Amino acid sequence: QVQLVESGGGLVQAGGSLRLSCAASGSIFSINAMGWYRQAPGKQRELVAAIAGGSTNYADSVKGRFTISRDNAKNTLYLQMNSLKPEDTAVYYCIVRLKETARTPYDNSYWGQGTQVTVSS
Repeated sequence: QVQLVESGGGLVQAGGSLRLSCAASGSIFSINAMGWYRQAPGKQRELVAAIAGGSTNYADSVKGRFTISRDNAKNTLYLQMNSLKPEDTAVYYCIVRLKETARTPYDNSYWGQGTQVTVSS
């Protein structure tokens, strides 16, 4: 089985910064893509940023403020969030698409437990 542990959320004033981490452990053969989603109260979960191979993708609302990165040796995903705004307030979830063994025929997706980010004005 695979476990994802998120950390780094909290309360910050507008204009501040936070760094989220998502550490994957367990039966992992290869990680093919990783990403961050967020869900604000009363809203649908939305993609914030994703990384696959050497490519990254960002929601328009966070471009230039957030940076996604990964440490392959540690199977850890990061999200550096700068210039935070009140509208960034949400629960942030990491997602990892991976193969558990060399014989796994397709990617499986795993979600983190979520971490609350609250930005005060």
